[in-house]
Amino acid sequence: MAEETHKVRFIYNPNAGHKKIVSNLEAISALYSGYGYVLEPVEIGFAPEDVDRLVGGLETGYHHLLMAGGDGTINHIVNLLKSRGIDIPLAMLRAGTANDFTSVLGIPADPVRACEGILNGEVRNIDIGSVNGRYFVNVFSCGLFTDTSQKTPDFLKNTFGKVAYYFNGLADIPRFRKIGLKLETDGGTFDGNAVVFFVFNGRTAGKLPIAYLSEVDDGKLDVLVVKGNTPVNLLPTAIKYLPRKWRNDEYPPGVVHIRCASLRAEASRDLHTDVDGQPGPEFPIEVKCHPGALRILVPKAPEAK
Repeated sequence: MAEETHKVRFIYNPNAGHKKIVSNLEAISALYSGYGYVLEPVEIGFAPEDVDRLVGGLETGYHHLLMAGGDGTINHIVNLLKSRGIDIPLAMLRAGTANDFTSVLGIPADPVRACEGILNGEVRNIDIGSVNGRYFVNVFSCGLFTDTSQKTPDFLKNTFGKVAYYFNGLADIPRFRKIGLKLETDGGTFDGNAVVFFVFNGRTAGKLPIAYLSEVDDGKLDVLVVKGNTPVNLLPTAIKYLPRKWRNDEYPPGVVHIRCASLRAEASRDLHTDVDGQPGPEFPIEVKCHPGALRILVPKAPEAK
């Protein structure tokens, strides 16, 4: 696999996932070395002066870019790459709190085992979305609970994992006000009140399998709107979701599902929005799917028996 270019840059978040990447860094480097690669570790940074350090020079001389962090880290790097027009194969390790995007790609949780799968893996062309020009890999969302990741301190995420999201999200319920939402898409429309609004490229949010019919390589995004005026309207839908009582070929009653390549949305009031766990843009929004925009190294799928 390393016939031509032998360098691999490794961007990682040293604080993510109970610092498990830091504790496995030597083993990951040794594994890559055994396959003939020189691994170049670089700690993530989010300041403007970090850009060149993170993605400078990747246009030439690198076989692929390895990343370790949560969805926010992946989102940041993907946006940097796209802003510079850099097209390089990517590989991802699960090192965040929820790891929603890497989970849908079938990346093992253990970082060394994941690297073995990547080094013996294959390239998949994966879709991404954009909202008002900003790319997202997993989900754009607004409404009840959807900005919980932004409001949950890092020390709680690192200490309690995804449970921190759920407890922190309970504080949103008394303050919630309904969303008047108008959607126009190439796959359908919606005009009414909503409790939650998602645009998924992936399938899960906070490890919850919300968009379980979504595919990351079908050239479409999956819009899910939970209709209603109050959080009480969410309960019957949640009851259907959690024990998976509903059929797996459609969504529970109360959920509007639209599969589309582009959409425009307006809201009746100012809203906090979320893009892969980070603060998103204000309404109105325009969302687009970019089919096959990422080349991602993933473990090979098991052969069918």
